[in-house]
Amino acid sequence: MTSTLSGRTAVITGGARGIGLTLARALAAEGVGVALLDLLDTVDEAAKSIADGFNVPTHAQRVDVTDQAAVADAFKVVRKRLGVPRVLVTAAGIEINGDSVNVTAEQWRKVIDVNLTGTFFSAQAFSDGLLNAGTSGSAVFVASMSGSIVNVPQWAASYNASKAAVVHLGKSLAVEWAPAGIRVNSVSPGYVLTDLTQAILDEDPALHDEWVARIPQGRIAKPEDLSGLVTFLASDASAYLTAQDIVIDGGYTAV
Repeated sequence: MTSTLSGRTAVITGGARGIGLTLARALAAEGVGVALLDLLDTVDEAAKSIADGFNVPTHAQRVDVTDQAAVADAFKVVRKRLGVPRVLVTAAGIEINGDSVNVTAEQWRKVIDVNLTGTFFSAQAFSDGLLNAGTSGSAVFVASMSGSIVNVPQWAASYNASKAAVVHLGKSLAVEWAPAGIRVNSVSPGYVLTDLTQAILDEDPALHDEWVARIPQGRIAKPEDLSGLVTFLASDASAYLTAQDIVIDGGYTAV
């Protein structure tokens, strides 16, 4: 079903660990060359592990996704080294929890800048390469179920708002770029056990049992649980699917 991906190039933001790295591996397993963009120093090691494990071309680059010029330059490097990316996965994201009355301007702007603005700059640079090359592509934004519900008991207004905006950004760009053959969809995971999630649980271990109690499937997702969906959205198997947000949450938002 996903053999159409073989030989293509994908850019994954936030690709040094967690969801981003897992999805990069899933794409590499389909024969996709991957470029990992991340602020973490471990991005080089992550790319090497993919090259060694899947025998596909890789590229690693430290990039701040909130820096428009830096993102554009990074995509230029990717195009030169791996060819025009036809797949984009935006997995770079942060969350800062706390009572909204105490949120600082710096905290608010940081979450919005990374989650929303970083997604836009990445999509902008991605589409620029495709439009100039006259070829089609698929962008998959990693949003969150928090973009459509207010999950409790933790408070994260900035995160929730940013992910809701990511979903609508995806729809907006999908409609704008549809004539050029560029598809944009988002996936909205529920709780996924990543380093970010673990840090939240380390601060408040009681959250784990409360979260699990609200999930019909009775467990927190692993990053690998997203691989099949994202690979499908990246491939030509979903050629007529665009401007959609798909929730993948073990049933959390259904009850």
